[in-house]
Amino acid sequence: MNQKTLPSTDDVRDRFSKAMSAMYQAEVPQYGTLLELVERVNQETLSQQPELYRRLEAQGELARLTVERHGAIRVGTADELSTLRRLFAVMGMHPVGYYDLSEAGVPVHSTAFRPINDNALAKNPFRVFTSLLRLELIENEALRQGATAILATRDIFTSKVRELIECHESKGELSSEEADQFVKEALETFRWHQNATVDLETYHALCDEHRLIADVVCFRGPHINHLTPRTLDIDEVQRRMPDVGMNPKAVIEGPPRRAWPILLRQTSFKALEESIRFAGDAQGTHTARFGEVEQRGAALTPKGRALYDQLLDEGREQAIRLDNDAHQTVMNSVFTAFPDSDQAMRREGLAYFHYYLTDTGQAAKGVVDQDTEALIAQGLVEAQPITYEDFLPVSAAGIFQSNLGGAKSEAYSGSANRDAFEKALGAQVTDELSLYAERENASKARVLASLQG
Repeated sequence: MNQKTLPSTDDVRDRFSKAMSAMYQAEVPQYGTLLELVERVNQETLSQQPELYRRLEAQGELARLTVERHGAIRVGTADELSTLRRLFAVMGMHPVGYYDLSEAGVPVHSTAFRPINDNALAKNPFRVFTSLLRLELIENEALRQGATAILATRDIFTSKVRELIECHESKGELSSEEADQFVKEALETFRWHQNATVDLETYHALCDEHRLIADVVCFRGPHINHLTPRTLDIDEVQRRMPDVGMNPKAVIEGPPRRAWPILLRQTSFKALEESIRFAGDAQGTHTARFGEVEQRGAALTPKGRALYDQLLDEGREQAIRLDNDAHQTVMNSVFTAFPDSDQAMRREGLAYFHYYLTDTGQAAKGVVDQDTEALIAQGLVEAQPITYEDFLPVSAAGIFQSNLGGAKSEAYSGSANRDAFEKALGAQVTDELSLYAERENASKARVLASLQG
């Protein structure tokens, strides 16, 4: 086969994300309704906000908007996590960020597998938020040992996908036929199974400890529990959910609505109650899969993130047990301390920006000025916030808790262990802030070099 016809890792990722979306839509029909709602809101938003349309088009984000998804899974062992790292590498996805959800009462720590460079993100920014269950946080020794034994008996990967992972690692590529087979076999890891691997008594014992533990331990694999589209107006999606038969979670997670969105806002429809057959033929139900929606804004610098975290803590303390409207009112009031314009965020060093030439700048040559603010003022350069591609641990925990039906548990708090996570992963996670800084600096360098040429 001609070298040029071989699919890139970006191509494999694109095939896989679309196949997973089709699988999840077949498994959870409400997900299809959610996609239709998000697409309708996005089209209306773009028609009503021509400047937003222009910005997204200039940044190459219009094309990716319709395919953009993030999934979430939870695994139980170090071997499962390290093999997933190798599986996602076939799709050009790298572990980015370390998230300690134990501080929010959820016994997992996590990373996000995703593409990291501009071209890969533009092709398909598919992400999978991947959590490792922390069995060491279970204080009941018998329960902990029982869960460990159950997990030790399962293999969540097909023999063929293991073979194809090794093939990619040895050759550095897959043929188109192998890529299609890889997608088919990899999907089996994420497929829903209605038969549990444990009896009903064991399931209830694990649920009593934490429902997420039962979700990880009691099934053949880490069924995808949500597949999230990106909206341009999450408040409107939240408002319309009941009109299409969805029960939205009480509060939109993350920052409030802004003229210039920052970081990540998330909501979801509540998890489905699904019939399960347990070992011994007992019948029961389990809730795990739900429909999440996200709205992405600017990636924040360490300075911006520190301000965001401070304001989020203040807002959450004031907004305890409020409905969404009241919650958003409180958060809007608190977040007046965070500048809501692109110029202010850039000049105060609160967010990362992508710099590119305007039409005038593309025609200019021999410009020696190295001051990007001066170049922007002259109309030669434009700066747009870099989209946040990652996650927020407090928001993730809030989504988990609202859909697993469990309250926050203080028993797991304050036990971050990045070293243990990276040991299980078999690699270091990449610091997400360094990626944004590199992308900003590279865009500046390209602009200045072009102007001087």
